[in-house]
Amino acid sequence: MPDQSAHDSNEETAAPAGATFRIVDLVLDERTVMRRSPDVEHERKVAIFDLLEENHFAPVGSDGGPYVLHLAIEENRLVFDIRLEPSEPHGKVLLSLTPFRRIIKDYFMICESYYDAIKTAAPAQIEAIDMGRRGLHNEGSELLKERLAGKIDMDFDTARRLFTLICVLHIKG
Repeated sequence: MPDQSAHDSNEETAAPAGATFRIVDLVLDERTVMRRSPDVEHERKVAIFDLLEENHFAPVGSDGGPYVLHLAIEENRLVFDIRLEPSEPHGKVLLSLTPFRRIIKDYFMICESYYDAIKTAAPAQIEAIDMGRRGLHNEGSELLKERLAGKIDMDFDTARRLFTLICVLHIKG
């Protein structure tokens, strides 16, 4: 990504013709992941599939991709290691995980309740828990978009899928 200081003017610069602002491959750094439940593994697969099918991902100052995103957690930071196809380094964005801790903890708790409920609870109870789960997921997605503002532009659906994968990276077994 070009040096941000080179963009001092207020003038918007158009993306080059044919520029692609999307993720075409995603690599999760799973060195710390020990095991996952089948439900979590399913969520991970769906999030990656949906993300690769449709996303908008535009690092500020970039002339375009397509991008290969390596997503990792290192030293209490979320690392977006952005590469150009096939693996040419393009830039890194680091975010503190501290603002996400409460939402992720609450999200894990409500997901556990949801997975338990779908086995035995009444449909109305399952629906109520699922509404809470979706609400927390949306809150985490909005927080991700806010924290990346000025660094990476993305649509809400892309943020939702990335938030799911951030949660997956937090599972340590």
